[in-house]
Amino acid sequence: MVKITYVTHEGTEKEVDVAVGLSIMEGAIHNGVDGIEAVCNGNCYCGTCRIYVAQGWLDKLTPAAEEELAMIEAAGEEDPNARLACQIPVTEALDGIRVTTPEFQK
Repeated sequence: MVKITYVTHEGTEKEVDVAVGLSIMEGAIHNGVDGIEAVCNGNCYCGTCRIYVAQGWLDKLTPAAEEELAMIEAAGEEDPNARLACQIPVTEALDGIRVTTPEFQK
């Protein structure tokens, strides 16, 4: 299990254990984390699992594919730390990662 801290846009934190192999989105859904809607169930075509990855963690993630970048752009997102939680597989290297949810999902 990997510890992930989900932070709401208001600053409320929820640290949970997530199994390696799940996505950061699945970890949020399985643990009742607010702010991640995941309307498409992790298929990378709705963009409602957008998160902001804390500084220092981006280089530990698999790079965003074109489809993910297109969804982020379609949401009008400009933050360079924005990613879709459904596209980030949980690995041991992510133990301790912090991600923040936006004020609302677009």
